[in-house]
Amino acid sequence: MMWSEKYRPQSLMDMVGNEEARTSFVEWFGKWKKGTKPLLLVGPPGIGKTTLANLAAKQFDYDMISLNASDVRNKQQIQEILSPVLGNTSLLGSPMIFVDEVDGVHGRADFGGVEALLDILKEPTVPIILAANSESSDKMKSIKKTTKPIYLRPLPPRLMQLYLQKILQKENAKLSPGLLVKLVMESRGDIRSMINSAQALVTGFEPPTEKSFEILDIEEGINSFFKANSLDEARLILYSLRIDPREKIAAFYSSIISSGISQDQMQQMLQVISEADLLYGKIIRTQEWRLLRYLDAILVGLYKKDLQVRYSRFNLSWPLLNRLRWDGKSIKALALNMTKILHVSMSTFATFYFPFILFLMQNKKLDLNLDESYKELLEKEIKLLK
Repeated sequence: MMWSEKYRPQSLMDMVGNEEARTSFVEWFGKWKKGTKPLLLVGPPGIGKTTLANLAAKQFDYDMISLNASDVRNKQQIQEILSPVLGNTSLLGSPMIFVDEVDGVHGRADFGGVEALLDILKEPTVPIILAANSESSDKMKSIKKTTKPIYLRPLPPRLMQLYLQKILQKENAKLSPGLLVKLVMESRGDIRSMINSAQALVTGFEPPTEKSFEILDIEEGINSFFKANSLDEARLILYSLRIDPREKIAAFYSSIISSGISQDQMQQMLQVISEADLLYGKIIRTQEWRLLRYLDAILVGLYKKDLQVRYSRFNLSWPLLNRLRWDGKSIKALALNMTKILHVSMSTFATFYFPFILFLMQNKKLDLNLDESYKELLEKEIKLLK
């Protein structure tokens, strides 16, 4: 297991640093009622914005609907994704909305997404949290006016060093004082990056550094990989993408299957993804984490210059997404009928509506009068969602 996941805080009290910001965050949740201004968490990558939202959902018993800039770049997408949540809160339990990297929507084509989001922010019916790395753009100023900003600061080096030393002690691992200080300073307050880099060093794998790359987030990393001018550049970009291996594999998978590449290219790339997934499965079964050094060596086989693949994220897990795509004609037939009724695309139905339908069926709030073959397949999907 990646240390950044293994030592991820399990409660708001377990988090390190930003005590005043966390206090304001908890007070907002404790006093939340319909119409309360949404929160805007502002801070650099890796500071804990997503962790805060996840832990708050767990602590205050909310079901978190997570989105990012790619999901909210046009009005239609926002309506398709959020209308079932905002309009059916009693059936869907206690939902809350988390929009990550909301500042990123301004760097790409915006087809009314910000305006539609602002309408929701002005009259919130469920708790809404936004996260941004900065607030400098003009449209972010509009969002800031409709939210309550909370600023998260990079952790001081001394606190980060103590935290890393505690993890190393628990793992019975050691790093030289020089390397430890170097990791802390190069992370620039990004605690996730620091922990992942430390694990890479301890497991004996330090990627080549002939060319300097900033530590990349998942979207920037995937896009930079496919835009690379050479295989060596793609390899270095891949090494700089130090995130959980499962998340890395899933990100490449969802980006590839939603691209417009040819069938032959798709087949070749999915074969590479399959090999990477098999390796990671072996690592999980055997706990031989030194094999992780070979994961990027497999994934670099996805690179081909000028290949038109760009980052795309699905909110469903890899196993469930895979089942939804390949699990037979019955589910596809059901989806085709439902997309006509709901007036949405197949991908939108599979990604956002299908889990809600399963949830309602599981809790006996919806009966579609399906025959046994449909029910058998849907029961399998319900088990996967548990």
